[in-house]
Amino acid sequence: MAMTASKLRQDIYRILDQVIETGEPVIVERHGKRIRIAAEETPPRIGSLVRRPDVVVGDSEDFVHLDWSNEWTE
Repeated sequence: MAMTASKLRQDIYRILDQVIETGEPVIVERHGKRIRIAAEETPPRIGSLVRRPDVVVGDSEDFVHLDWSNEWTE
């Protein structure tokens, strides 16, 4: 995300919180130069995954013994 220094000044605390929360750096342009604001440690990506408990209905062990040989083609 790139923005001007004026835009950063208007909403600096929200933008800084967003960088910390997402780990995505922000680029600020000032006098033709670009400055990057980035979190020192990015949050683990697994924390942003959405839990989807209804994706597998039944016992996941049943998939181990399925015969997929007729699905393969050369």
